[in-house]
Amino acid sequence: MFGAHELRPPRGATHAKKRVGRGNSSGHGTYAGRGLKGQRSRSGKKLAYDAFEGGQFPTSRKFHVLRGFNNKWRVPFQPVNLEALERFADGTEVTPETLKQAGILKHLREPVKILGRGELTRKLTVAAHAFSATAKERIESAGGTAVVISDAPEKDR
Repeated sequence: MFGAHELRPPRGATHAKKRVGRGNSSGHGTYAGRGLKGQRSRSGKKLAYDAFEGGQFPTSRKFHVLRGFNNKWRVPFQPVNLEALERFADGTEVTPETLKQAGILKHLREPVKILGRGELTRKLTVAAHAFSATAKERIESAGGTAVVISDAPEKDR
């Protein structure tokens, strides 16, 4: 039998710790592997911060065009226009699942918003997470109903 306590790393896999600054005969004397002058040759704190670029003009300030506001609470909706709902028959209940089966949606991870581009002539019951004012008005004027889904879509679909 061979036990875990008998395992050893293969020859040459482990190395002795490099002992720097122990005299020139060690091969790591005088400058102790730090080279000559410069910021990294000195003792103490190495760099000012992670994005420090040695005193040159920072990249983050160089690309001023990339500034702006990024809202981390923004909810990305999947837009569906009314013209895409025209393919369903009268009296159909349109849900995110039926939209996915019809190939209108790619996935069900994000909420669905119905937008008002196009005309709707069919009487449909449309269930979605949000509606534009125009879409809601056109669905109801065609004799259908717009139902707001309040639950958030599941992440693992």
